[in-house]
Amino acid sequence: MDFNVKRLAADAGTFLSRAVQFTEEKLGQAEKTELDAHLENLLIRAENTKQWTERIMKQTEVLLQPNPNVRLEEFVYEKLEKKAPTRMNNHELLGQSMIDSGNEFGPGTAYGNALIKCGETEKQIGGAEREFIQSSAINFLTPFRNFLEGDFKTILKERKLLQVKRLDLDAAKTRLKKARMADAKAVAEQELRMTQSEFDRQAEITRLLLEGVSSTHAHHLRCLNDFVEAQTTYYAQCYQYMVDLQKQLGSFPSSFTNNNQSSVSGGASISVPTLPVSASLPSVSAGRGSSTASGGFSELRSSNGSRKARVLYDYDAASSSELSLLADEVIMVSSVPGMDSDWLMGERGNQKGKVPITYLELLN
Repeated sequence: MDFNVKRLAADAGTFLSRAVQFTEEKLGQAEKTELDAHLENLLIRAENTKQWTERIMKQTEVLLQPNPNVRLEEFVYEKLEKKAPTRMNNHELLGQSMIDSGNEFGPGTAYGNALIKCGETEKQIGGAEREFIQSSAINFLTPFRNFLEGDFKTILKERKLLQVKRLDLDAAKTRLKKARMADAKAVAEQELRMTQSEFDRQAEITRLLLEGVSSTHAHHLRCLNDFVEAQTTYYAQCYQYMVDLQKQLGSFPSSFTNNNQSSVSGGASISVPTLPVSASLPSVSAGRGSSTASGGFSELRSSNGSRKARVLYDYDAASSSELSLLADEVIMVSSVPGMDSDWLMGERGNQKGKVPITYLELLN
């Protein structure tokens, strides 16, 4: 093989010169050209962007997939450019177990039927979770990863090159100071002008790339909006599925008891209105409202009087002793001694019958 000895010697000399300059700077024996304040601030902002992007990505991956072994497996498949095997998530596994047990106990029994309905809802939630994870991975994680593996690596490359050009510039300055002969000074001055020009050019390239981080922030903001929208859709779907399930379980009043309400006077359960998927999620204040409603039912039972109540959603009577309800209609309700605490006597015109309090909201 043919070697360009002169080129090899020149490269070795340049490398040695940079190493000497770097070492002397660390020892405080040589001057160092400082970058301008604007460029320094841009470098700091880019580094902060990289660090926080990595941290947000890591925590988002933990949120979407809490199992570290599954995350490792997905990472390996991604590096091998192979599709990871599809597996059921926790909601789908729970749903399948409920459906299997419900079929075992018998779909004709209240408990078996309720298990099957719960299992179907859990599988619906599992499907919504799968869609949420897929949407978040495409619209949120992928752009963040592209920045780290693309734009930021380019910034790092140009920043390292800027550091090399600065070392060359400072080494040329040192040689000019040490030059004694006129010829040596002329050569050193020419070298200084050349290295200064290369440094200024590289500083400008690096500055333009660093200023592009502002565009990255704007793009990540749009990705963040997409992530929030995906979360909103996911939680709204889950909420709607559970409201629908609650309505279905309400058709088994003799078998379904909400143990969470056992400590509440009167045994009233939380009244939850039906929300469309596109609607806003309920606020935290809804929880405080449930205690007020419980108090209202307790007062009604203790007074033995009657009150107006608004029907929250439709209810089909399971027997002749019950009263069918239509959502948003207003009826009169009263307490009857000896009646189950989960029920009141409802009256609509000449029609009377038992009504579940979970379907009612007392009016002032």
